[in-house]
Amino acid sequence: MADKWTDAVTIERQGFRISVPDSWWEFDLRPETRDNSIRRMVDERIQGQPDMAQHRELITSFLRRQAREAWDSGAVYCGCMAQSFGGGPPVTASVTVSVIGARPAAGGPLPPDPASIAAQLGTRTARKEGDAWREVSTVDIKDVGVAARTRGIEDISVPGDTRHVRAVLMQTFIPVPDDAQAVALVSGSSQVLDLADSFFDVFDAITSTFRFI
Repeated sequence: MADKWTDAVTIERQGFRISVPDSWWEFDLRPETRDNSIRRMVDERIQGQPDMAQHRELITSFLRRQAREAWDSGAVYCGCMAQSFGGGPPVTASVTVSVIGARPAAGGPLPPDPASIAAQLGTRTARKEGDAWREVSTVDIKDVGVAARTRGIEDISVPGDTRHVRAVLMQTFIPVPDDAQAVALVSGSSQVLDLADSFFDVFDAITSTFRFI
């Protein structure tokens, strides 16, 4: 899937920029404007790609859900993929960027270095096929530096709900320069578990474009 990324668009927000494939969707997250924004975007895409019309409701529902969950979780950016290959149902994924406090669940300040952040995250080993799992590592992002990262198949809580969804998940925790108490969290997720390896490549490629400005 990563080999389909031929063109990219760069998005800037206060303090950072990130690039995603130009086929991805990006829209206003504010509750008062997001539904109209998504509806206009879907209409425009369908005009250019009439074969998407049969999936209008599915795509619109996915984009609205991702926008709502991104807003509820405090994300400042959300980009979504909703593409149909060979006329089948769309393959979906999302990438969000949030700025979070660098504090562990137990409280107290978290050391700002990536190795210490990684040590707080914790791995998870699947006991049998189909179980959730998580790997923890550090990665070196060009012009940014070393960051802690998790990747795996995880059960993600839904903001404002008691439910969980199982998803491909990659999270990269990037220390904010000159602020030991803040971390930029770049999170990529998809519920298409069969394409986990491909999505790990896509999320890694997108995260590698993250820069502070």
